[in-house]
Amino acid sequence: MTELLVGTRKGLFVLEGDEDGPFAVTARAFAGEPVEYAMRDPRTGRTLAATTSPFYGPKIWVADDPAGEWQQAHGVSLPEGGEESLARIWVIVPGEEDGLLYAGGDPGVLFESRDGGATWQLNRGLWEHPTRPDWSPGNGGLCLHTIVPWPGDPGRLLVAISAVGVWLTDDGGATWRHSNEGIVPRYLPEDAPASPIAHCVHDVRRAARRPERLFMQFHDGVYRSDDGGGHWIDVATDTDLSSDFGFPVCVDPSDPDSAYVIPLVGALDRTTPGGAVRVWETRDAGATWRPRSEGLPQEDAYLTVLREAFDTAGEGAALELYFGATSGDVFGSRNAGASWFTVADHLPPVYSVRAA
Repeated sequence: MTELLVGTRKGLFVLEGDEDGPFAVTARAFAGEPVEYAMRDPRTGRTLAATTSPFYGPKIWVADDPAGEWQQAHGVSLPEGGEESLARIWVIVPGEEDGLLYAGGDPGVLFESRDGGATWQLNRGLWEHPTRPDWSPGNGGLCLHTIVPWPGDPGRLLVAISAVGVWLTDDGGATWRHSNEGIVPRYLPEDAPASPIAHCVHDVRRAARRPERLFMQFHDGVYRSDDGGGHWIDVATDTDLSSDFGFPVCVDPSDPDSAYVIPLVGALDRTTPGGAVRVWETRDAGATWRPRSEGLPQEDAYLTVLREAFDTAGEGAALELYFGATSGDVFGSRNAGASWFTVADHLPPVYSVRAA
């Protein structure tokens, strides 16, 4: 049985499907409210969700059963007396210690919980970084949208912020350094002054069996790192990719050479190129890419897939891939992208998809 937690503009939907059968909506929570992100902690089975109320602002909620009662977490706020306010929680990720969770949000903030999500504290090392006055937001805000732990080492962590790039810590978040070497922000004017932090990263995923390898979807580029994010290599130029603009990226946990992206036309037209929905796959670490589209709409389907709306379950030949679109459609593959089927349609615009 595969469970999908689908965050949408109008609530959280829980979808379940067995190995060969269709998916069905088995629960809904936060009806009518934007759910930016939801995930199930694999260590405890508890579900966490990030909502954005137009009246009460961003909140994190925790439940033992997504169909049951939800409890509001505490501490998800910025220091009092400042000029900035918390706009949104983008992502929640398990850490490498029991009970440890991270949450990223706007304006470029990282929260930490050490009790399974009940209470949270602001990471002061990033909040008080001396370069913060020079940080600029991307089109979606100053969002810390990507959190990538290092397997087995709670001191090492990568985060990505739009549009401030990649940041690394080796001491559990006490100190941070930016790490954007090799990335070329082609969207900036040629006469713009060079900046080591003006980089609009869209998503980063780690290869589970080779943790020093990472794949990145950039604002206008796809990159790979083989040294834990210290340096980035262009893997989109001179390939067959229909576009190097997109939001999410996924990696096969069993194969550090295999990754998937969903290209969009570009910054102005954030839809699937030519109205054909295609997931592009590399099996050689980005040297070549090929489209996988059997079962996906190929005519007049101008979809937008957001950065948190693509996820995997399983690995290898049985790798399951799932993504949702702002059209309210959710698609899935149970054979590593060789063929696709419709998981759900007519949902509200999809913000996030997480498989469990």
